Amino acid sequence: MAHVTGEWFKMMAGIDMQHVPYRGAPLALADLLSGQVQVMFDNLPSSIDHIRAGRLRALAVSTPTSLELLPGVPPINAFLPGFETSAFAGLGAPAGVSRAIVDRLNTAVNAALADLKLKARILDLGGVPMPMTPAAFGLFLAAETEKWAKVIRAAKIKPS
Repeated sequence: MAHVTGEWFKMMAGIDMQHVPYRGAPLALADLLSGQVQVMFDNLPSSIDHIRAGRLRALAVSTPTSLELLPGVPPINAFLPGFETSAFAGLGAPAGVSRAIVDRLNTAVNAALADLKLKARILDLGGVPMPMTPAAFGLFLAAETEKWAKVIRAAKIKPS
């Protein structure tokens, strides 16, 4: 996600930055903290402790609005209109699973996301619970797939 977010940022801002591939956020964060790289796009759960401790400075968030977790840190779209991205997690099942099972799973997931303790933990890590119906999640996935496919093609990203 970080790679394509960076590529999209480069495209929208009309700038060039060198992509440095890493095998995960911990190695990239180590190089960012040591000054080997100057900037990175990261998911908040892996960097929030460094930000809280003052070892990293959050420049902007890619969410549509500022986050309570990072007061004073603007969304990128405040200076680059239309830029918005967030990593997400969802639950899927094989195409042949019955509607009753899908509905039961969806009800359980949405109930878990409404649990105050779990919701607080997600928010503490910089996440935003997004309960939705299976149909809404399908539309969300289709839109994300289309968006990122365009970025991947334009940036000529190839599987490694």
